[in-house]
Amino acid sequence: MSERPTRRGFAARPADPEHWIKAADVRARDADAASFTARLTIDVTPELRGRIKIAAFRRGITVADMLRDLLAREFPPTTEGDPS
Repeated sequence: MSERPTRRGFAARPADPEHWIKAADVRARDADAASFTARLTIDVTPELRGRIKIAAFRRGITVADMLRDLLAREFPPTTEGDPS
């Protein structure tokens, strides 16, 4: 009979956790800040979700793009970076 091949995981982790964590920091410093995003989760009614999806479809854009534009218009950056 043939032997079963050794199965490897989908992604291998580095043996040294410190190296693994520090590698992510290097990429973050070198990349443009605008390329990083943060996920925002909100609860809406099914009816509102439907209206949002229809509006995005009619405009020919994704819901995410439409809501990002809406939030950017509603909360423009301030000159000093203050949240107010």
